[in-house]
Amino acid sequence: MRFALKLEACVSVVKAVLAVSVVAMTAFVAGCGGGGGDSSSSSNNNNSNSGPNQQPIAANAANTVAVSVGRGVAGIINIPTVSVTVCAPNSTTNCTTIDNVLLDTGSFGLRVVNSALGSLANSLPVQQATAGGQLAECTHFADGFTWGTTRTATVKISGEVASNIPIQVIGDMADSTIPASGCVNGANENTASALGANGILGLGVAPVDCGAACSVQANVAQFSNYYACPNGTNCTPTLAETTKQVANPIPNFPVDNNGVIVQMAPISSNGAATATGTVVFGIGTQSNNGNAAATTYTTDASGDLVASTFNGSTIRTFMDSGSNGYFFTDSSLALCGGNLASFYCPSSTQQRTVNLVGANGATGALTINIANAQTLLSNANNYAFNDLGGRSAR
Repeated sequence: MRFALKLEACVSVVKAVLAVSVVAMTAFVAGCGGGGGDSSSSSNNNNSNSGPNQQPIAANAANTVAVSVGRGVAGIINIPTVSVTVCAPNSTTNCTTIDNVLLDTGSFGLRVVNSALGSLANSLPVQQATAGGQLAECTHFADGFTWGTTRTATVKISGEVASNIPIQVIGDMADSTIPASGCVNGANENTASALGANGILGLGVAPVDCGAACSVQANVAQFSNYYACPNGTNCTPTLAETTKQVANPIPNFPVDNNGVIVQMAPISSNGAATATGTVVFGIGTQSNNGNAAATTYTTDASGDLVASTFNGSTIRTFMDSGSNGYFFTDSSLALCGGNLASFYCPSSTQQRTVNLVGANGATGALTINIANAQTLLSNANNYAFNDLGGRSAR
């Protein structure tokens, strides 16, 4: 399995933090600046495999956690999951371990479905909005949205601990409280079955999930996804200080807090029932996370490379393990029909190359294979694929 590569229109470059090292030690790091590159190429290739070709780092150290891909909670393909332990603030015993949490390198912070927390939810204090009332958040993803309060919790991932950070509890508020304007965007994903997981662990490059767009009063009306809910109802957009925004756990670890490596084991180009991998916390902080062989690409604040090229056009690319395929626009690839209409169904496996360009000027070619989605998914026992592609939604 490989993580989703999304190719989109170019945007401006701003500052980012943290490093995300994906699969082949390609590091995404904070930075500012511009870049350029040559046009990419495309060709037929029926034999090559664009997935990883080596085993991942062993998940047996305190700064590692195992990744698994399988049927999961909802039978959705290419969903990498990890286990996360959530504890009440300042407690080491009042905790619950939640399995099947989606590993998402394209978002920021922990979001847990309320039902997965059980009785622990009562021990997680709801944050209060500066404007008064409960602080809730409506979070938009490519295929839907989540709605729920923000609360304070201690988050443990293997041997790493982020103490007393804001998280989102998904679905702990009635659907009737969902703001009619500015929130609803696609499917309501407030349950595990709708979300496809028991939560989302966002380990992207940003330390919090909104930043100045939500923490500056002048931006609230247009950009804030946080809401003040007096008595838990009548929710209206509100300012959320960065200290109250849902926080990426990594910068809050005492050590191993400057980035993350994600690696997956090789699988067949025909797919597999399961796949395994490893998340390694820290870059250059331990013997198992050195980055001497990595190519470093600086990104914008969201983790995007904004000057990459594909099929002769400048595009925006980002590595997103929370998506379940390679998503890009290529009119030369045939689309599937029916329920798979957004996926590609070429008559034979096709190879495409995108030239990655960092804001620091670093360049590198990434080659991917795109197989026939209908053929791949005809085996109902397989949930992991390294050559599934579809049309970008944007």
